[in-house]
Amino acid sequence: MSVEDETAIVPFEEQFRQDVLALWTKCGLVRAWNDPGKDIDRKLTDRNGRFPVLLVGKRVVGSVMVSYDGHRGSVYYLAVDPEFQGRGFGKQLMEYCETFLLEIGCPKINLFVRSDNEAVLRFYEDLGFSQDAAMPLGKRLIPDD
Repeated sequence: MSVEDETAIVPFEEQFRQDVLALWTKCGLVRAWNDPGKDIDRKLTDRNGRFPVLLVGKRVVGSVMVSYDGHRGSVYYLAVDPEFQGRGFGKQLMEYCETFLLEIGCPKINLFVRSDNEAVLRFYEDLGFSQDAAMPLGKRLIPDD
């Protein structure tokens, strides 16, 4: 049986929290100004989205947050353990997100990639994503520190 045969995408459960936080850290997604634990807590109150994790056996090797605001879908915290990258797991998680969003009638996905993250930009380009003409703006309402 290959590693790919032992995979499952399952809903986030509290038992996965520390593994997900470690995964995000390992993948370079954690920033000093964002508390990832608070992001998980906030996501768990989201009634319009999902927070699946990808398991290989019992090991958390991937995660993603997806939501729908009635106009666009959003994807955040897509992560695949570097040991498991290049095996199609990121694509599998994105297909999960796209299927979920299509099933609820979402016409478009938005996501953010840091402009200097060339490998991730290529990953999304290979999946058919392109840069929009819109520029993201942000305003912090609740500090995480």
